[in-house]
Amino acid sequence: MKNTVLKIGLLCCFPIISWAQEWSPSSWPTLKSYDNQHLLQVALPLGGIGTGTVSLGGRGELRDWEIMNIPGKQYSTITKGNDAPFFAVYIKEQNKKPLTLSLMGPLYPSEYIHYEGRPVNHHGLPRFANASFDAAYPFGQVSLSDKQAPITVKIKGFNPLIPGDEDASGIPMAVLSYEVTNTTDNPIEVAVCGSMRNFVGKDGSKYRIDWKGDYIPLGAKNNINVYQNENGLKGIYMSSDSVPKDDPAWGTIALTTNALQGVSYRTSSIQDDWSIAILNFWDDFSADGELKERPRLEDNDPMASLSVKKTIEPHSTQTYSFFITWHFPNRKAWSNSIVGNYYTTKYKNAWDVMAKTLPQLPDLEKKTLSFVNALLSSSYPTVIKEAALFNLSTLRSQTTFRLPSGHLMGWEGVMDRFGSCQGSCTHVWNYEVATPFLFGNLARTMRDVEFNYATRDNGLMNFRADLPLSEAAKRSDPAADGQLGCIMKFYRDWQLSGDDDFLKKNWGQVKKVLSYAWIDKGWDGNQDGVMEGSQPNTMDVNYFGPNPQMQFWYMGALRAAKEMATYMKDKPFAEKCDKLFKQGSVWMDANLFNGEYYEQKITDPKTFEYLDLTNSKTEVPRFQLGKGCLVDQLVGQYMAHICGLGYLANKDNIQTTLKSIMKYNYLTDFSAHFNNMRSYVLGNESGLLMASWPKGRLEIPFPYFNESMTGFEYCAATGMIYEGLNEDALTCIKAIRNRFDGEKRNPFDEPECGHHYARAMASWSAILALSEFQYSGVTKSMTITSKPGTYFWSNGYAWGLCSVTSSGATIEVLKGNLDLKSFTLKGKETKQFKNMHIVEGEKKTL
Repeated sequence: MKNTVLKIGLLCCFPIISWAQEWSPSSWPTLKSYDNQHLLQVALPLGGIGTGTVSLGGRGELRDWEIMNIPGKQYSTITKGNDAPFFAVYIKEQNKKPLTLSLMGPLYPSEYIHYEGRPVNHHGLPRFANASFDAAYPFGQVSLSDKQAPITVKIKGFNPLIPGDEDASGIPMAVLSYEVTNTTDNPIEVAVCGSMRNFVGKDGSKYRIDWKGDYIPLGAKNNINVYQNENGLKGIYMSSDSVPKDDPAWGTIALTTNALQGVSYRTSSIQDDWSIAILNFWDDFSADGELKERPRLEDNDPMASLSVKKTIEPHSTQTYSFFITWHFPNRKAWSNSIVGNYYTTKYKNAWDVMAKTLPQLPDLEKKTLSFVNALLSSSYPTVIKEAALFNLSTLRSQTTFRLPSGHLMGWEGVMDRFGSCQGSCTHVWNYEVATPFLFGNLARTMRDVEFNYATRDNGLMNFRADLPLSEAAKRSDPAADGQLGCIMKFYRDWQLSGDDDFLKKNWGQVKKVLSYAWIDKGWDGNQDGVMEGSQPNTMDVNYFGPNPQMQFWYMGALRAAKEMATYMKDKPFAEKCDKLFKQGSVWMDANLFNGEYYEQKITDPKTFEYLDLTNSKTEVPRFQLGKGCLVDQLVGQYMAHICGLGYLANKDNIQTTLKSIMKYNYLTDFSAHFNNMRSYVLGNESGLLMASWPKGRLEIPFPYFNESMTGFEYCAATGMIYEGLNEDALTCIKAIRNRFDGEKRNPFDEPECGHHYARAMASWSAILALSEFQYSGVTKSMTITSKPGTYFWSNGYAWGLCSVTSSGATIEVLKGNLDLKSFTLKGKETKQFKNMHIVEGEKKTL
């Protein structure tokens, strides 16, 4: 019998209450489409902020299982083969033999060879002949068809993403819906089934290599699968009593559906000798689309399967929805001990995740659609929207996590099997602006870590925060750009939030952090507004002597500190910051600007005296910039524009510099480019070089000079937009996104030192620049471009649309509330209000 056995007494005390109807997804938008030839690398992460993810592949496969606190690129939970988690479809036409196919598109010729006939996962499963992928992150849709099948299938995967609501955007869940269309003139029976092994304990970090060289993940032990039916949710709950409960891979998983009828299941297959477990499942499912429960669990990681069967009328569509949820509390990250996960404090286990989320799912989808549709309806160029939206996937990758306290932490990126460069590295995270403008509360937790945990008594801010947070300041590792950039970010986040207590509580720390630049033999030890000292920075070297990259950060920090000091009525500090800023800005234009761009004046590392580079006998320190044209030399100006702090140097020089970066650093074809380091651009692809030397290169420049990395490219492109060089900016951003075309690279993973690199979220800055958006919660003022169009805006706490016409503007708040005392269309007269309060769902014409 089927659908009659409730396998565990634990749930017998709960009433079984079905919903009146099944949840199925709405119509989803498409921003970018990928055809059959551009699917190999597509992997859209499904999961919440700080929860880990599993990715929906371009052909419908589930790949990169990264739900257990560590990265897992290409990790499929098993040794490469047919047992990796997958979905399949059973089709029975009248008077015809049934057909069973895996719900995946075709293999590529490059995937055919392997030393033992196992070139890819699911190599032995029948597949659909045609596939395509449509995306508008976090929505991914795979279309499958095959001339031998009387159906077409659309696989729809997403996880809620709602700016301003970090908890709703942090659910450990992958929503997968299979929309099956009957293309015939007669009714057909169709069943969709998900099958996966209970891999609790197997995060891929423990393994053995057998005599063939196969990678065999270990860790599962006597794992338990139980079928449960509770309050309209049916499925298989996966756990383990034998995996140590302090193991980072210990936790629970659930595979569920809210189908009202036609549900069948197996908590196990037969023992997997000679790959017969998958054979036993395939035979069972292919017989009639219904599953027969096995009498006992087999293998340490028993194979669970959940099927839903329906009749589809002619030329009609039915939806089969499934949910994969997880709960793994024992994150270690870069600590030697368990630091935990915020999301696991919100749910008891993986079943509880879906039990709590299912009633909210229609609203969560609606709000996510509201965000995505608002951005897509905006007047920004398509490639700008693509770059901004698709890189938000980094916030949901294993690059980030949240401590139980709620603090957002981040690696720089992630390698295939472990994190890359720990500690929420300040000089990397300085560049990204997606977090503060979409999730302001999370951004402020990062400022809390930087100023209140990672900063020592003398003002030294460690650019990497150790864990637990009580040990965040144990190092003595400052980074000049990281530390000074954090002051600008603090100013920005105070302005966006309008939270005066945030500033008052932290003002002493902000002063201390800036004052560290003035210590004896420090970055500006003589306090003349010029950074002559040894300056550790994001190029992973120390610059000796004044250079634009550090100097612009310094000027921005001084400008921000002056504004905060003035607000705090700290007149002496405000005056000092103002004096140093004015001196440094004038000096920079007079001494670093060479007529085309800003360059470095190299000093002796010991004496700080300027070196004579015209003398062949001068010993030049290694890994400097010198007369090079650096791609992000104006990074401090980039952040100053975003913060509304104005120009840090001569405006004409800024514009000329950006033109020079385009002139000297942009290559339309990398085929003839020599690169001794890492290659992120290859062949006939285009991009911005990290540095060029039109006036003569140093023998040994800083290490990354020959590379091209997207976060730096976005920074330069956004600078171009602020200077009205929109055509050049679009050329640069199009070059980036053309490289991430699905065939060569994953559109949802822009790497640098690791996948899902945090700096790439600088892509959101182009949205800010094109809209000329400024918001201050302190003065309750908002500015936006006067160019006619519709613009998505967000201040980290509220978001919506602003429609601009020649006669004025209309603001619509789609999430949160917006308080305004003034509103300005850039270049036009400011409108003043006594106190305008625009609530969620309201429009106001100004």
